[in-house]
Amino acid sequence: MRRLVSLLLALAFFVSQGEAKMKFSDPQPTFDNPRRVFMKLNSADIHYANHLLGTIYNLLKEYPSDTLKVAVLVYGPGMRVIKKDYDAKTLDRIRSLMEYDVEFVGCINTMQTMGWKKKDFIEDIEYVQAGVAEVIERQVAGWIDATPY
Repeated sequence: MRRLVSLLLALAFFVSQGEAKMKFSDPQPTFDNPRRVFMKLNSADIHYANHLLGTIYNLLKEYPSDTLKVAVLVYGPGMRVIKKDYDAKTLDRIRSLMEYDVEFVGCINTMQTMGWKKKDFIEDIEYVQAGVAEVIERQVAGWIDATPY
């Protein structure tokens, strides 16, 4: 019995050590001054797409509600990821992130090049003419590029 209690106490200690609180830099993120982060989705690779989505989930867990704005700028081959005929589980993850106000912005130039229409894509995608130009403009506006590698 002592061994079991000792083991449980040791386990509780190690679990509690793994929970580090985020230390935010000044100025602290607030409702009026949230962190603004974007990620570039320019690959149709399912593993990469899901890694990027997982990274967003991790960010959402770290920041208090309403102190983080996330946008996914989708262009080039990445536009396949938000098409209705892409992997169903991945699309469910995208829809779930949209419920947390993660913005997905698609590239009209890619759509035109590929002969795709807005009806080919999942609902609630925002669109810009040139995805790569949106990357530049977000950076100029002070957004942070947090695209995972």
